[in-house]
Amino acid sequence: MFLLALPVLGEQLLNSAVSLFDVFLSGTISAPAQSATGFAAYVDWLASLLFGLIGTGSTALVARAAGMGDSELARRTTNQSIGLCIGLGGGATMLIYTAARTLGRLLGLDGETLDASTTYLHIASLGYVASSITLVGAACLRGAGNTVTPMWVLGLTNLVNIGVSSFLVFALSWGVTGVAAGTVVARCVGAVVMLAVLGASKSELRLRPAAMIPHAPTVRRILRIGGPALADGLVMWIGHFAFMMIITRLGSTDASTLYYTAHIIGIRIESLSYLPAFAWAAAAATLVGQGLGASDPDRARRAGHEAALQGTIVITLAGVIYFLFAPQLYAAFTLYGSKPVVPAEAVREIGVPALRMVAFFQPALALVIVYVGALRGAGDTRYPFLFTLVGISLVRLPLAYVCGHVLDGGLRGAWVGMCGDLTLRAVMLGVRFARGGWVKTRV
Repeated sequence: MFLLALPVLGEQLLNSAVSLFDVFLSGTISAPAQSATGFAAYVDWLASLLFGLIGTGSTALVARAAGMGDSELARRTTNQSIGLCIGLGGGATMLIYTAARTLGRLLGLDGETLDASTTYLHIASLGYVASSITLVGAACLRGAGNTVTPMWVLGLTNLVNIGVSSFLVFALSWGVTGVAAGTVVARCVGAVVMLAVLGASKSELRLRPAAMIPHAPTVRRILRIGGPALADGLVMWIGHFAFMMIITRLGSTDASTLYYTAHIIGIRIESLSYLPAFAWAAAAATLVGQGLGASDPDRARRAGHEAALQGTIVITLAGVIYFLFAPQLYAAFTLYGSKPVVPAEAVREIGVPALRMVAFFQPALALVIVYVGALRGAGDTRYPFLFTLVGISLVRLPLAYVCGHVLDGGLRGAWVGMCGDLTLRAVMLGVRFARGGWVKTRV
């Protein structure tokens, strides 16, 4: 489990470093630029959820095929998945490009921040097809047990992003446009490398143009598994967007910018916890799927629980870092220019207590992400969707509003809703996996 998860952790670190570097780089431009980039990262997340529709089904099917020794199913699934993701990426580009300014207005963004966020999304959306190829290709490789190649592909993507974005911002003074353009270039490079890897592969995952022509039974199997995962992701995204709307309306008009900026930075810092969680979730999905494919449910159960244990240990250590070094972490992301629109000290004063509070809920975050991955590896995507719906609608949003607005708890009060949601879903997902009903899921 550890050896399988470790390269995925490297992949996640490098993948996250793309958006994390964008937020950091934009912070050297201005606070509105940083807020715009952080908002764009949320919208980018919507696109990745759409791609996850295919990636979740691909991982489950390829893992089952690997467990059964069915190379034909693995090859067909990979080719069909890449073909599907190209079409879905194009649809995501049109959707986000058209809705960019409207989404910003829904959050109450205006002026320079709204203009910057719209510009960023218009440019960044042009890279969604490339991003979908990289993410779905990585999902297929992981299903086959290859977690090293995606890490190297994302590593190259990250290096290109750092180099190109830095050049465009510092040498050409392109501002937010340079940050977004560098990200698109990096994603295109990653997609080309991923296609080259799969196209030259001598394994059962090898790409062939003729094999990408839609094969109805395989497409249905991918969508049957990925459909509830997409619904889960959309509920999560809508919930997070509504959560951000609550946060952007904390305090007065001027103070709302402070809360929003502190929230964006805090979430980007906490996203470092997602990385090991998703790494062990990916490892769990692979081993659970392969265990079921080999008709060994006991092995699948052990894999899921072991992934939860290892992931929780690692993420708890991250929580200790958040608590001890919250001021230093916030300081690193508030390096604004000589005439900042948002005072860095005020952002830190709001964000540091909230980050220290959420540090205690990192074990719950680990259990949520890892057990969702384990269940998805089995093809059980309906229960995670239902648990997300309950947690977001009945806990996160009501608690965030009451504790943040009614009780005047500010950002820390709003984040109480997030922590309550994580705790409830951790319990429900743990119980679902322990009972073992997912063993009988048909893929």
